[in-house]
Amino acid sequence: MADGDSPPFSFTVGLFHTYGHPEFVIFGLRSEVAHQVLNIAVEAVQACRPIDLAEPTDDLLEGDPCCFVRVPESEYYEYLGFGRWYYTGNAFLAYQIVYPSRDGHFPWHPEATESFRAFQPVLGIPHKGT
Repeated sequence: MADGDSPPFSFTVGLFHTYGHPEFVIFGLRSEVAHQVLNIAVEAVQACRPIDLAEPTDDLLEGDPCCFVRVPESEYYEYLGFGRWYYTGNAFLAYQIVYPSRDGHFPWHPEATESFRAFQPVLGIPHKGT
């Protein structure tokens, strides 16, 4: 979890080591909800049904599509500290799970509110077309 004025966030640790699959991070959800979303993603990887990170999916949040954004290594120190400890550095991949607002807008959409953008900062560059 984050502290201070930062939005809450949760992330996985060990997917890259165990399955060769990128780690996941998600922002702005209550801890219980974030962990449910992450558990769904982890269970898919464990069942050899990895999620296509290049495409949106409806499999993580009931009724809402999620997109994936690759997290640049420059953000690892700020947000994935325990992952850096586990991997003894930045030798792993991570993707952010990004979900839309109640209005159906992703944070990068021009009509997304500033408060929604602040609560779900996008760490990398979104895929075109999302």
